Amino acid sequence: MNSHARYFHLGASSGLIALILLCLAWELVLAPLRPGGSWMVLKVLPLLLPLRGVLKRDVYTLQWSSMLILVYLAEGLVRATSDSVHTSAMLAWVEVALTTLYFFCALAYLHPFKKAAKEIARQAIQKASQ
Repeated sequence: MNSHARYFHLGASSGLIALILLCLAWELVLAPLRPGGSWMVLKVLPLLLPLRGVLKRDVYTLQWSSMLILVYLAEGLVRATSDSVHTSAMLAWVEVALTTLYFFCALAYLHPFKKAAKEIARQAIQKASQ
């Protein structure tokens, strides 16, 4: 594993936790769709599913959650470019930044594992062909 793995893990973990907190604050207090909060706060539930695995550095969880996070990237881009309320649009850009942070840190953390898996597969194919 490369020497920067701990920083990539820290970036992914912090990005996920910050995104969870942002979604809660956004939909309950800062700029809810309806005064007093909205059911949109439930969008945080899928983010809670990978939290434990991400904190424990589980490779499989980091892999599938890097695909899940793209839904939040899409939501952030749509709301950043379409919400008429300035506060909501700014929060959406923060969502875009946090999802981007998570995505790239997760991929950077996973890179050595994917490289090792490819090498093992290459060796197995080479051994089988002998």
